[in-house]
Amino acid sequence: MRLLFLGDIVGNVGREAVRTIVPAARRDLGLDFVVVNGENAAGGRGINPQIADELFHAGVDVISGGNHTFQHREVYGYLDATPGILRPLNYPPGAPGHGLATCGRLTVVNVIGRTFMGMDYDDPFRAIDAALREVGTEQLVLVDFHAEATSEKQAMGWYLDGRVMAVVGTHTHVPTADQRVLPRGTAYCTDAGMCGARDSVIGDDIDAVLSRFLTQMPTRLPAAKRGPAVVNGVLIEADEATRRAISIERWDRLVE
Repeated sequence: MRLLFLGDIVGNVGREAVRTIVPAARRDLGLDFVVVNGENAAGGRGINPQIADELFHAGVDVISGGNHTFQHREVYGYLDATPGILRPLNYPPGAPGHGLATCGRLTVVNVIGRTFMGMDYDDPFRAIDAALREVGTEQLVLVDFHAEATSEKQAMGWYLDGRVMAVVGTHTHVPTADQRVLPRGTAYCTDAGMCGARDSVIGDDIDAVLSRFLTQMPTRLPAAKRGPAVVNGVLIEADEATRRAISIERWDRLVE
């Protein structure tokens, strides 16, 4: 199995880059699956049904989420009705949507961290334990851990080593260079990065971010509107017989 996971899509610049690059990547890399984190795809915060449909049409198999998933109310029913789009599994009961998606032999589980994330989410470690009890023994499992703290992400990687195919972190929009296959066969990377404007502050407009830092005044932070775009992700290869990773490597591109 060959799988491409792309980090947080930020605004129109990131969306257009993903729509441009995914069809060619599927062909050139011989990909079986493409998974993206889409929680910032609509103007830099949240996602809506139209954007999700565009990503699916471009060749994305599963869209994962995070702390901005519920930014736009029109997505609530779509989250309930569409199997391929996720919100974090460990939101409290009653939240729209689901945190687990199965596509062929791939199962994607989306969880959110609790350290520095600003809300009292349910325990992601115990949520993963419960989810894995529901997953078929033949499935290859990818976990998108949407979290701020590197320590929490690394802890999750070690917690799941040998139990899932891969643990890939999202949320910081900054790609990390620590990709490796852990001793028991789980591919790990602290953060995949983002798909968004290169000349930005984690995808947001530079002037707006600077204004907030310099004045400490409430300032709207729109997504940067001009490219070129960076597309950050990881390419994972796994053995379908053992359901463990063979390799993980960074996959970073610039889209003019």
